[in-house]
Amino acid sequence: MSHSYRGYPDLHEHLEALRAQGLLVTIDQPVNKDSELHPLVRWQFVGGIPEKERKAFLFTNVTDGQGRQFDMPVLVGAMAGNRAIYSVGVGASLDQISNRWDQAIANPIAPKKVESPECQEVVLEGPDLIGSGNGLDRLPIPISTPGFDAAPTLTATNVITMDPETGVQNMGTYRAALKASDRMVVRMATRAGGAGGYAHYLKYQKLGITKMPCAIALGCPPCVAFVGPQKLPIGVDEFTVAGGLVGAPIQIAKAKTVDLWVPAEAEIVIEGYIDTEYCEPEAPFGESHGHIALEEFNMPMTVTAITHRSKPIVLSYISQVTPSESSVMKRVAYEPLFLSHLRDVLGIKGVQKVSLHEPLTNLRRVTIITFDNHVSRTEIWRALYGAANFKSDFSKVCIAINSDINPDNADALFWALSYRSNPIDDIQITGHRSMGHGPSREGHQQEDSTLLIDATIKKPMPPLALPKKEYMQRTQEMWENFGLPKLSPQEPWHGEVSGDWLGIWDANAQNAVEGRYLENGLISQTQRKKNIKPETKFRPDAKPKQD
Repeated sequence: MSHSYRGYPDLHEHLEALRAQGLLVTIDQPVNKDSELHPLVRWQFVGGIPEKERKAFLFTNVTDGQGRQFDMPVLVGAMAGNRAIYSVGVGASLDQISNRWDQAIANPIAPKKVESPECQEVVLEGPDLIGSGNGLDRLPIPISTPGFDAAPTLTATNVITMDPETGVQNMGTYRAALKASDRMVVRMATRAGGAGGYAHYLKYQKLGITKMPCAIALGCPPCVAFVGPQKLPIGVDEFTVAGGLVGAPIQIAKAKTVDLWVPAEAEIVIEGYIDTEYCEPEAPFGESHGHIALEEFNMPMTVTAITHRSKPIVLSYISQVTPSESSVMKRVAYEPLFLSHLRDVLGIKGVQKVSLHEPLTNLRRVTIITFDNHVSRTEIWRALYGAANFKSDFSKVCIAINSDINPDNADALFWALSYRSNPIDDIQITGHRSMGHGPSREGHQQEDSTLLIDATIKKPMPPLALPKKEYMQRTQEMWENFGLPKLSPQEPWHGEVSGDWLGIWDANAQNAVEGRYLENGLISQTQRKKNIKPETKFRPDAKPKQD
């Protein structure tokens, strides 16, 4: 069925779009969800495969550690295995996504209430939730970090709660570890700035209400799934922003056993109540800061119903060490927010883009700001301070660079730090920042600090010492013709005329590659001088300095 009648694709239609664009791999062979499924997909993030070649994976023959077979397929990487997949989900090109989010937040659209939703084609309650193979134990939920995680854990969640005072719902992406066929433990972030669901939890406690209604939707339409991880202001109903993202009202339905509204096209909805009085140990679990999160007390949830489509797909995010699916999802949304803050709110001139470093840093720790050449020192430092203070748990390290440095290439960044920054002049350390999300919380450290680095060009510099592009391209073709190993060019992979470089030097270089270097020697012979100290700079358009 076409999604034109509702204005946005559900997960099944999104899957067909990925298949049509060659972005989906289907695995029909048996794969163990407890020990093989996530590690298999993980290889495309740690195996040297370029981001653009990553895929979504659909597993149609899922087993578990006890040899059981499941009748539901599992889908991983389908929301943001790479930026192209995210783009398909939003229905916009990457360069349009920033504007889409701005418009969605500025122009929310109220959801549409429907009867008989797809997500309730099958309803499991009472005895159907109890015992091995029933309830949660019937769902093929993968183990994310085999060898460390203590339980299968829901990761691709849209966790829905409601403010008991205002009636406004919140929808966030929080993990939930399976504990029994009718019980799991949910971790709602308590970090700086909090999370909407956790704010509701505190209100229920204050009111003396020991059970908080909760619904966890799995496999939502992409536009709904994307608002879960997005850090929207507290009190904003994410359904309205999801509607703004696609320009159409999101269809919602009343849950069966709790007083909440859920996405009508979700694959699976788990309903129940979170205990606001007792907490239960949860984890270990591989976290996105790159370490295993150790056991801690979190929120038990008793399941009252599981509803699902007649042929549901179990969606799972691959997270843990970045880069990952969840980091791509956040990066595509967060980077435009940082750029808009620096350019539009603070009015800083010369900012080209903001990049949040992915590998091993969970986006939150390292923020890189790219500037035009010749931007004033004042604007660079305003931007560094602005990025460092934009979000409380982001930008522990802020680095300013120029456009010739690829922010995704750590070697290029180290080169800029080495040759374009003087630590005593270009580095500042500030205190009193939030500890944020990371393993340091285990040591009860309360505060962190910020490192700001100006690694931009301070004066015209000679070109990068790599052959010009035309020579690198020519020899790349030769490399391929010789049958040598496949190349994955890493920027910068060629030099270009820029900075401190004269036309006469270009001409001399051209003579050299044409085998006429002797002509250059004849010219330099006429430019000899007496009483000149070796290594005195010489420019053909200026007299050399006398010692």
